[in-house]
Amino acid sequence: MNTSEEMMYEWKDLPWKKIQRKVFKLQKRIYKAQERGDERMVRKLQRLLTNSYYAKLLSVRKVTQDNQGKKTAGIDGVKSLNPKQRIELVKTLRLNQKAQATRRVWIPKPGSEEKRALGIPTMKERATQALVKMALEPQWEARFEPNSYGFRIGRSAHDAMEQIFRSTCHKPKWILDADITKCFDRISHEYLLKKLDTTKVIRQQIKKWLKAGVVDDGQLFPTQQGTPQGGVVSPLLANIALHSMEELMNKFGEEKNKCKKSSEHAAPVLVRYADDLVVIHDSKEVIERCKQEISNWLKPIGLELKESKTKVVHTMQKDKDGRVGFEFLGFHIRLVRTGRKDSVKSTRGETKGYKPIIEPSKKSWTKHYEELKTTISKYQDKDIEEIIQVLIPKVVGWTRYFSTVCSSKVFKRLENLVFWELVRCARGKYQGKSNKWVIAKIKATIQNNKLQSVRHTERPIKRHTKVNSAKSPYDGDWIYWGLRMARSPELTTRVQTLLKWQKGKCLECDLYFTNEDIIEVDHIIPKEQGGKDVYLNLQLLHRHCHNKKTARNREFWALGTVDNQTKTRGAV
Repeated sequence: MNTSEEMMYEWKDLPWKKIQRKVFKLQKRIYKAQERGDERMVRKLQRLLTNSYYAKLLSVRKVTQDNQGKKTAGIDGVKSLNPKQRIELVKTLRLNQKAQATRRVWIPKPGSEEKRALGIPTMKERATQALVKMALEPQWEARFEPNSYGFRIGRSAHDAMEQIFRSTCHKPKWILDADITKCFDRISHEYLLKKLDTTKVIRQQIKKWLKAGVVDDGQLFPTQQGTPQGGVVSPLLANIALHSMEELMNKFGEEKNKCKKSSEHAAPVLVRYADDLVVIHDSKEVIERCKQEISNWLKPIGLELKESKTKVVHTMQKDKDGRVGFEFLGFHIRLVRTGRKDSVKSTRGETKGYKPIIEPSKKSWTKHYEELKTTISKYQDKDIEEIIQVLIPKVVGWTRYFSTVCSSKVFKRLENLVFWELVRCARGKYQGKSNKWVIAKIKATIQNNKLQSVRHTERPIKRHTKVNSAKSPYDGDWIYWGLRMARSPELTTRVQTLLKWQKGKCLECDLYFTNEDIIEVDHIIPKEQGGKDVYLNLQLLHRHCHNKKTARNREFWALGTVDNQTKTRGAV
């Protein structure tokens, strides 16, 4: 797109389908060049992408339309840009500019009295970071290790748990359950910049972001280490800093075991999700040695293991606190001895006599129950139906996350606890009524089709299929990634069904959905115009496509006409 063409288009009229395809083509070429080890071509393509007007348009759209924090301002107070301002922002984007400081915001840490510091960049810095991320991510996705799952496209906590299942299912194992202390806040800038392996311009721009400082309560503080949580590129930089930890385990296995081939002398299995990690091996001595090796490896990065959360445990033996197994990402994992029919078989079909049990940890479900209990108390003055409506999103989100493991018993227990909390609440509302009447009233209310989702057992248990380690969202295999999205436990049943109907495509722009896209459910005929909340009147759209379609509908309804294009899609 040349300068004369750039001036012709308004934001809503830009050829987004062409733009997105051109940028992805460049990203795919970067990924393929890195796969074959052509570093010179990688840098050439990265320079081409960061100078591309199309890539700049996409980066601005990502942070001003798609991003959840588009209404959060940095130190300059700029937020919620209109289309004209977005075009102006695109024209100013270029690398190697002076970086602005981030605005520090303190948010409570879940399950703790501590607070986490977030660094909120300005809108311009966010767009520039999104541009740099577009160039860096395909290169590093071709290099990242197979058992790294946190902050990566197409990989989730469920994939990490499936890998742990595979690594612990055949026999008792020793586990190093470790956590890295303040990972984002303490990464060495010098180490990270040296490891980036990219163009000089990108490296210099990232250095400026790292050294820009933070503004807290009106005062500017310098940043000598760490990457600010809240930045678009920060999760990717953290993964780059922690890359090659699995390689360390493999080298350690080779040096330790040399030519021995038994499972006791195999390399340890390391599974990492951001700054949480577990190491799995048959021998306790090897696990203890791994702990020391990882601690030594983290020192040049400026990091260390958190002693209070790092421990060596066994999948079947009790620890000093009398607990069996370990917890990871909210799940509890242990191994039990079982009958031959119920045991997990090896790849050769051999029965091992063991079975791993993965279920929601007590800490996870207790915290969830307390949250529901607090919500019921908070809304006790409202009708029971209204209270249940408030509870449903919390129940659905929690059960969706834990629906891939052995959660049936926990779901039943939580459903029973929530039911009796609702009964206690109803007793105060229906004074003079018998307990039998109150219980029957709650049961009848919950049996309503629209309110049944408050029951934990409504969520079916489905085993998750682990992502293929050799696949990447930048390899262009849309069929594989489309099928995975349609089966993702992180999506609602309605979204999964619509994805299958639409064959993984957005009906507005006709492009495939990707794992990092924000997908929204749209009513083809809006509710205010008489549209019904049924599947035939629903479609999935990108967030930006949803905005465009809504604006178009308003124009049609204002003129008293009908959007024929939308009507046709509804019929299909």
